[in-house]
Amino acid sequence: MNVSLFLTCVNDTLFPGTGKAVVHLLERLGHTIDFNPEQTCCGQMHYNTGYRDETVPLVRRFVELYEDAEAVVVPSASCAGMIHEYYPKIAETTGDSALEKSVSELLPRVFELSGFLVDKLKIEDVGAYFPHRVTYHPTCHSLRVLHVGDAPLKLLKNVRGLEFAELPNALECCGFGGTFAIKNSDTSAAMVGDKIHHIKQTGAEICVAADNSCLMHIGGAMSRQRSGIRTVHLAEVLASTEEKPGGKQ
Repeated sequence: MNVSLFLTCVNDTLFPGTGKAVVHLLERLGHTIDFNPEQTCCGQMHYNTGYRDETVPLVRRFVELYEDAEAVVVPSASCAGMIHEYYPKIAETTGDSALEKSVSELLPRVFELSGFLVDKLKIEDVGAYFPHRVTYHPTCHSLRVLHVGDAPLKLLKNVRGLEFAELPNALECCGFGGTFAIKNSDTSAAMVGDKIHHIKQTGAEICVAADNSCLMHIGGAMSRQRSGIRTVHLAEVLASTEEKPGGKQ
């Protein structure tokens, strides 16, 4: 299958290793990857902070770039959730029936990474090797917007060498929420404090999630606490093999 990679802003600017991991992983599974350098933001930040008219050009841009794609993979549950949940609503507000039709036809071909592997390709064992004790933080957008279910857990539990540790109170938000962490910094700090307390309880070396934005928030707070616990995106765990070990050091 020819897969188009929609990398997302946070990954592109702060975590390019995640995009490289997706490419390595999907190529290892026999797929070809197309990366369009003209891609832009999905518009989530604009939409969530009330700049909804400004989101329309970004929806049009996404449709123009990917309307002919066989599959679009997004290594971010947050951005994939934005596309699936809100693009139809945004298109409807424009009164542009052609845009509504294009969004409707494209959405079934847009996937968050774990959903693409488990639900579309029917693969739960990607042949990864990652010899670490790992816990998993199910981000709010992956759970409550995109509804990825247990796809990430199915993939992690088939990684050779990986020791999985259940995260207590896993469904609680980490307190990031984009601009929420800026506008409500005290509340956000308290929430991530609770999250780190639970991560420490697992005895894990590494906290994994499907959103680098949440991992950035959690990882930053854990670094200031000198916890010694690292954060790694799910894609980097799945891309790791004995021959090509991965994950941020």
